[in-house]
Amino acid sequence: MAEKQEEEDVPISLQGLTCPLCLGIFDDATLLTSCGHTFCRPCLRKYDLSHQDLDHMVCPLCRTVTKLSSNRVDDLLPNVTVNGLVDDHRARPGGGSAILEMRQKCTVCNLQVEAIAFCSTCDAYMCDQCCVGHKQQKLLFEGHEIVSIQDNVQGNSKPGSRSEKCSVHRQENKNTFCQDCKIRVCFKCVIVDHRDHKIQSHQDFEKEMQVKVSDLLHRCETKKSELEKNIQTVETHRHEAHTALQLLREDVSQACRTKVKQLEDNRRVLDEQIDALERSFDEALNVVKSNDEQMIKSICSSVDLVGNARLGCLEADGLVAHTFLCEEIDGLVKEVLDQTSVASIMEKAHKQRFKPADDTSLDLGDISETETEAVLDDMLKGASDDTSAATIGEEAQKKRAQFADEDFTTGLSVPEPPSKSQSKLCVIKCVDLRDNFKGMTKYTNNSVAITYHKAHAIHIFNSDEDLPWTYSNIPNGMKCIDLAFQSDMTLCVSTGHTKVHRYGPNGVRESTTEVTSNGFYLRLSRSQSDEILITQHSKHVSIYDPSGNTLKHDVHTRHNHTNHASATKLGLIVTSSCYSKQRDNPRIVRVYDRDGNSGRYLETPLGVHLYPAVDEQDRVYVANVDHNTGHVLIRLYDLDALDDTRDCSFGGLE
Repeated sequence: MAEKQEEEDVPISLQGLTCPLCLGIFDDATLLTSCGHTFCRPCLRKYDLSHQDLDHMVCPLCRTVTKLSSNRVDDLLPNVTVNGLVDDHRARPGGGSAILEMRQKCTVCNLQVEAIAFCSTCDAYMCDQCCVGHKQQKLLFEGHEIVSIQDNVQGNSKPGSRSEKCSVHRQENKNTFCQDCKIRVCFKCVIVDHRDHKIQSHQDFEKEMQVKVSDLLHRCETKKSELEKNIQTVETHRHEAHTALQLLREDVSQACRTKVKQLEDNRRVLDEQIDALERSFDEALNVVKSNDEQMIKSICSSVDLVGNARLGCLEADGLVAHTFLCEEIDGLVKEVLDQTSVASIMEKAHKQRFKPADDTSLDLGDISETETEAVLDDMLKGASDDTSAATIGEEAQKKRAQFADEDFTTGLSVPEPPSKSQSKLCVIKCVDLRDNFKGMTKYTNNSVAITYHKAHAIHIFNSDEDLPWTYSNIPNGMKCIDLAFQSDMTLCVSTGHTKVHRYGPNGVRESTTEVTSNGFYLRLSRSQSDEILITQHSKHVSIYDPSGNTLKHDVHTRHNHTNHASATKLGLIVTSSCYSKQRDNPRIVRVYDRDGNSGRYLETPLGVHLYPAVDEQDRVYVANVDHNTGHVLIRLYDLDALDDTRDCSFGGLE
């Protein structure tokens, strides 16, 4: 009875040690964790090669999905139990085939003698006597292929699947295939358990499988050949594309050389213009210097004539001549020195400005002077030779006063209340915002970028388009308080009270600047050299290098709460600030250098707020917002014209 139980356990254990993919004994048995099915690890690696684009593996048996890690099949757990059984099985003499050798009996006679050979033609195991008779009866069994069991053990030859005996009906071969159950069975099993199933002979099933596999292998070879040809085509096209792009690169280089030559020519013209201005200033100053030197000579020569030791002897013609010389000398001494002309020339030199061309233009730009200086220059040119410096100065003051009465002025004045004759602001475009905006900065020459109070997004508004578009080169949903674009379109954006991030044009974060929080949001701007200016409603302005990694200056301001700061090309800092956080709207516009020295400033009474902006010519636009009347007045100031008057009042445009 025990022997019978042992015989029944043998095929079950062998079946449990066989990989469903390679149909061989397990090699490093590996579990699919989701379903528990076991396969050889090398078989799973081969299976995974055609699914590298997936982050999971589908079980070939039950189609259950198993998630894979970065190492894919190598990180799957081994089946320790199966691997132990395989090791025990291989440790036995003869390996896996030894069990078959020990258990297999002769299927030709009924003596249940142990088989020593197998006839693949007859599909039968034979004992020693049956094997001798099989070989002697050549008329019946000539050409049959007989293989010893020892060859099977050594792996030189394997019995066909048709020789497998039924586990239920031991004497019957499993020579039929049940398509419904997907297993091989014997004829008796078909009658008992598979009567209504679709049955197929094992030979037909094997032939059908061979045909399908052969067709699949053929199609695989065909596909492989097509893919190899396609790879060759890709490489050919790659070479052609690189050749075409190289020609394109050469065309771009040639165009660049041409444009660079044009820029060099343009720069040479501007240098010549500056040289001409320098010569004209030198000539004008030389004229003033020459006049002064000539006056010194005249005084000296006249002094020599009148400084005679014999003054007491003067009479008649000598006394008349001496009196005339003294009157001339007195006139020379009383003549007003021409200091206005020299100051005007110096001021005119300081007011020369370089206006860069638009980014879309190849031209560098042009050099010009401010409007008021041009008027003064025309006045000086139009004055007659006998016009004194004092008269020219009076006319200049009158002209400045005339400019001060206009809406856009170079000096601070107290305007008259708004009247119907004054110019009004002209709205050229009006767009709806999705929320109260928090920050705004220039994006291109005809567009601005805006952040919002609550909406976590940056919108770009273009003067030529009706609807804004969302700036996408930042993490989705990031909170944006204020922003500034550097010259290479790198975005500096503050996200709250402590951090300022820099994102390149490709959306990659390049750096993060961290500051100590005082409970207020960080406000940003940039200088002409791409320095990052940070204010936090405190008593200082922090200036970082373009990378945001190094603090270059910490400019201390005179007022407790600095709201915003802008940098001029000369390096000065224009700030808007207030005295206390309870009244957080800016009422003071002040100019500082990098050492914190304060220059001129503007200040308004309570209820009137100032919002400055610096243009490319270092002029300051100041918007005066009167919350009591609702009036807004925009004025244009030169940095030198910011007045020290503190009790100024503002009217405005409706």
